[in-house]
Amino acid sequence: MQVHYTESRREAAESSIERPKNIDKPRAFTVWRKSSMGFQGTDGFSVFDDSGMLAFRVDNYSRRQKYLTKEIVLMDGAGKPLLCLRPRIMSLRDRWNAYEVAECRKKQPTSKLFSMRRYSMLQNVDKAEVSLAKLEDDSKPKLVPGFRTEGCFEKRSCKIYNCKGEEVAQISRKTSGNASVLLGNDVFSLVIRPGFDCTLVMAFVIVLDRIR
Repeated sequence: MQVHYTESRREAAESSIERPKNIDKPRAFTVWRKSSMGFQGTDGFSVFDDSGMLAFRVDNYSRRQKYLTKEIVLMDGAGKPLLCLRPRIMSLRDRWNAYEVAECRKKQPTSKLFSMRRYSMLQNVDKAEVSLAKLEDDSKPKLVPGFRTEGCFEKRSCKIYNCKGEEVAQISRKTSGNASVLLGNDVFSLVIRPGFDCTLVMAFVIVLDRIR
């Protein structure tokens, strides 16, 4: 899986969420693979921060109809749209494109925030690679190394690293209280290191859930 991220849009993406006061500390989230709306037959995500507040949500798609999904909207806890995720039709590697909300209102959006796909279509590879698109003058974007993942998302044991080898985020099984009882895969932990955009990392998690 590869991700192409337009560097010139980094500031817009980072400003899409409110910055925490303690930016020097990791952000810990509990991810629940269920819509906060609670309607029968509605899938999605409900993401809570370490104080129990709803930080992100996804309400508008069904996992049972994977190839019929036209758009997934990532919102903050109050329901404000942050970005849109759209699958590329007839993609052999399950490519998904991310757009800013304003771009998604166009009939034919062209300015992608990032593009994400499987690493290989020939085998089930857990490894993921991220390539950043660096714009230079009026030339086409030049892809430069960005991030990589190690581990297995399906087993909720996965880490994201940047090109320097620094850990960006960790996905792990969720335990119940002090008893260390592992919960099911529908509830898991997401810890994001300081200095990295929580909205983008959550978008990566959503796409991982779709293409696994």
